[in-house]
Amino acid sequence: MPNMDPKKNPMPVQDPYARICNFDEVALGYTYETAVSEAKRCLNCKHKPCVSGCPVEIDIPAFIAKVAAEDMEGAYEVLSRSTSLPAVCGRVCPQESQCEGKCVRGIKGEPVGIGRLERFVADWHREHGEENVERPQPNGHKVAVVGAGPSGLTAAGDLAKLGYEVTVYEALHLAGGVLVYGIPEFRLPKAIVQHEIESLKKLGVDIQTDMVIGKVLTIDELFEMGYEAVFVGSGAGLPRFMNIPGESLNGVYSANEFLTRINLMKAFRPNSSTPVQHAKAVAVVGGGNVAMDAARCAKRMGAEKVYIVYRRGMEELPARKEEVEHAEEEQIIFRTLCNPVEILDDGTGKVGGIRCVEMELGEPDESGRRRPVEKKGSEFEIGVDSVIMSIGTSPNPLIRSTTPGLEANRHGCLVTEGESGKTSRDGVWAGGDAVTGAATVILAMGAGKQAARAIDEAIRNA
Repeated sequence: MPNMDPKKNPMPVQDPYARICNFDEVALGYTYETAVSEAKRCLNCKHKPCVSGCPVEIDIPAFIAKVAAEDMEGAYEVLSRSTSLPAVCGRVCPQESQCEGKCVRGIKGEPVGIGRLERFVADWHREHGEENVERPQPNGHKVAVVGAGPSGLTAAGDLAKLGYEVTVYEALHLAGGVLVYGIPEFRLPKAIVQHEIESLKKLGVDIQTDMVIGKVLTIDELFEMGYEAVFVGSGAGLPRFMNIPGESLNGVYSANEFLTRINLMKAFRPNSSTPVQHAKAVAVVGGGNVAMDAARCAKRMGAEKVYIVYRRGMEELPARKEEVEHAEEEQIIFRTLCNPVEILDDGTGKVGGIRCVEMELGEPDESGRRRPVEKKGSEFEIGVDSVIMSIGTSPNPLIRSTTPGLEANRHGCLVTEGESGKTSRDGVWAGGDAVTGAATVILAMGAGKQAARAIDEAIRNA
C-alpha cells in the first residue's frame, strides 16, 4: 500500500545546544523502518519527472522502489550505475531545487525525501553490503583528470567503468576537493568521502596527490606522457574580496581559508599545527551555503556571537533552506539588508568591528534578483573581532596561464562548448567550478559525467 502521508518522514537531528559544541554530523539519518515508510510515499510516476531534475541522471523511482521492497542492495546497485558518490549526494545536494522540486507529491504536500533515501541506501551499503567491485576490461586508452573534487572524481569513475586507464592529479595532500576542504564534518563526515574515494580506487582509478598541474607538470607534458585526453576539474579556489578598507587586518579570513584550516587541517583540535583565531564575535559576509558553513564552524570554535551579514533579505538568501534553518537553530544572527563598507582597526592592527550600511531592494539586476540599493545616512557598526568574507570564488589562473590555446572568460572560468565540456584546446575538456565558477557539488558531478561521455565518444571516433 502506498504511504499517502502528505509530509516527509522527519529527519532526526542532534539537539542544537549539544551540536554547537561538537563537529559530529547534525542529521542522524533515517532508520530502516523510516526509510521503507518514506519510499512508499513514491507514486512511481510513469514519466519520472524527478529524474529530469537530477544532473547525474539517477533512475530515482527505480532505486526508491527497491527501498520500498526492502531490497537495499538492489537500491544501491541502481544508484551506483549513475553516481560514484551516493553518500555525498544524499547529504549535500540541493534536492529541493532539483529532483524533489519536480516530485509530484510536492504539488499538494511535501515531496518524497529523495536525498534522505539516497543517503540511507549509501550508508546501509557501507555498513552491511559487500564491496564486489570488478575492474572493467582495459580498453587500451589513457585519460588524465586534473583535480580530485566532485567533478574530477565523477569523470574518473565513469571513464574507469568504460575501461580507461585514469590518473587523477590532485594539488592537495588529500583527495576530495571541496568535499574535504570546504564542507564541514558536521554536514559531510570525511570518513564517508574517503570510503567513496576508495571505491573509485578499486575500479582502477589512480589518484596522485601533491601534484599541482601547471607547476609540477603542465597539460602539454601530460599529453607527452601518453594521455589521449585531459579533463580539468580543478574547481574555483581563488577567494574574492570586497576591496573595502580594513580587509588586510589581522582577523580577516576568506571563507575558503577559514574552512580549509578547520576541515582539512583540523584547526578545531587543541593540538592543531594550523590554528585559527578563537574569536568572541564573528561577522560572516555572504548568504550562500559556504557562508552558513563558515558561520556554523565559527560557532563551534567558541564564538559567542556570529552574524551573517547579507545585502539582500532572508527571502533572497541563496543558501539551502535546511542550512538556514540549522543556522537559526544554532543561534546564528542574521543581519540582512545591510552591507559592509569598512572593517575597523582596534588600534593594534586587528579587527575591532565592521561598519555597514542599510540596504533596500530596488529593480531586478541581470540575474533577475532585485538589486540592493544603499540607504543614505544609514551607517552603523557591529562589534566583532573577526570577519570572514564569503562572497564567492573564481578559478586559479595557473592552469590556463600555462596551457596555450586554453580560453577563459573575464571571470577566469574556462570556456567550453555546451554540455560536452570541450574546451578551445584540442584534447582538453573541463567541468565543474573551473567552468561555472562556484556552484553546487551535484552540478559539478553532472559536468564530470557529461565530459566523460564526450571524451569516450571522441576517443572511440578518432
